[in-house]
Amino acid sequence: MSELNTTMAQKKRKQQEYASEEEEYISKEGYEALRQELEELKNERRVEIAQKLKFAKSLGDLSENAEYNQAKEEHTINEAKIAQLEDFLSRATIIKKPPPADRVGVGSTVIVSSKMGLERYTIVGTHEVDIATGKVSNESPFGKAFLGKIKKDTVVVRTPKGNIEYSIVDIC
Repeated sequence: MSELNTTMAQKKRKQQEYASEEEEYISKEGYEALRQELEELKNERRVEIAQKLKFAKSLGDLSENAEYNQAKEEHTINEAKIAQLEDFLSRATIIKKPPPADRVGVGSTVIVSSKMGLERYTIVGTHEVDIATGKVSNESPFGKAFLGKIKKDTVVVRTPKGNIEYSIVDIC
């Protein structure tokens, strides 16, 4: 099998490996950032890797050519990332407007009270999670527990350290 056919077969397997039918939620900014990353991988990174492969091939014997093997590995990783991003973006639903302030939904920011005091969290899609800034996934146990709840509801979240009770103070 030629190298081109092998690469195409690998790409097809990677696309199938990452393919999913689940809908994904993402902000407009997050979507644009991922779309830009995809374009860079396709248009810039592919060219860089092709140049590395060409150079490595020019060195001769490919069976013991570390540069060639490294470039092939980079190519495989890049193509897998491209397939993953293409799949995700094809299923992405952009959160166009914040959900109604009376119920917690994807895009809502909730202020909660617990034994640890007042905390603020924003419910986001899986690709925008950032615990340090209080962005939690709608698919996480925490996010799932809050979805659909209203102000003054009490929510119990199961954690490895036991159950934690939260009271919803406000929904923004």
